[in-house]
Amino acid sequence: MTMIQALRSALDVMMERDPRVVVFGEDVGYFGGVFRVTEGLQARYGASRCFDAPINEGGIVGIAVGMGAYGLRPVAEIQFADYFYPASDQIVSEAARLRYRSAGDFTCPLTLRMPCGGGIYGGQTHSQSPEALFTHVCGIRTVMPSNPYDAKGLLIASIECEDPVIFLEPKRLYNGPFDGHHDRPVVSWSGQSLAEVPEGYYSVPLETASVFRPGQQVTVLAYGTMVWVAEAAARESGVDAEIIDLRSLWPMDLDPVVESVKKTGRCVVVHEATRTSGFGAELSSLVQENCFYHLEAPIERVTGWDTPYPHAQEWNYFPTPERVAAAYRRVLEE
Repeated sequence: MTMIQALRSALDVMMERDPRVVVFGEDVGYFGGVFRVTEGLQARYGASRCFDAPINEGGIVGIAVGMGAYGLRPVAEIQFADYFYPASDQIVSEAARLRYRSAGDFTCPLTLRMPCGGGIYGGQTHSQSPEALFTHVCGIRTVMPSNPYDAKGLLIASIECEDPVIFLEPKRLYNGPFDGHHDRPVVSWSGQSLAEVPEGYYSVPLETASVFRPGQQVTVLAYGTMVWVAEAAARESGVDAEIIDLRSLWPMDLDPVVESVKKTGRCVVVHEATRTSGFGAELSSLVQENCFYHLEAPIERVTGWDTPYPHAQEWNYFPTPERVAAAYRRVLEE
């Protein structure tokens, strides 16, 4: 499956298993979503369980919060992650705090799907990577898969979770894993197909990272599209990099990160979002706090630039395998 197909399969599985699961958002019903993730769900489950919403992100999230408190399992889509800002008060002040404010009397099992990142020349209002803003908010979980298998399993786990989950979907990966250079597709790495997705139910536990690529020389922390960019950098440079795919950004699975950095003594963090106050800053701090006496070189960050998102020049904005490979070499030279 492609990631689009895997996500659709997850929604189909959960809507069939649990009548409380409701899917809605802008254009997700009859049209099947701007990226066709929800295609066919309204025809199968009816307009009361998969329906279109007005262009009102605050209303979409507010309705979903009420649904979750009432006992449903809403899966709401924000058409692009860039559109979440009008809904930020509902996310931060309502969804994230409902369990705490009610002393556990209410929960908010809300899954908020958001296509994120660049790769479609969507410009400043269709290409942002705002994951660091969500990881800062206590009470919500933030997830970003890198491949179709994880995408389906993590989405199912998110829908089953009792807490609100921000589920970020990298647009560059929608049609399958790629080799880190523009959109050249690749369906396997080291003999393991990451596009083989079971048809039925399975879940990938939240708060679990995975070792995407084992290695001995340097630890690379990445998620989403940047997992594939980091892998291309290792493959093409010959550096024996161990790539940790974080998958769940927060709460984060810190143990494999610490174990890997203590083994390699070197760490490179890669993400697409802008550098300043990006999630890489938190990752660098965690590595410094937990692995200081094992580090043989300063931690490197490879990120997007500290500029408004460039439209025509987005491929110059992205971290590339060349930039990531240069960071590998720098930490190995220390």
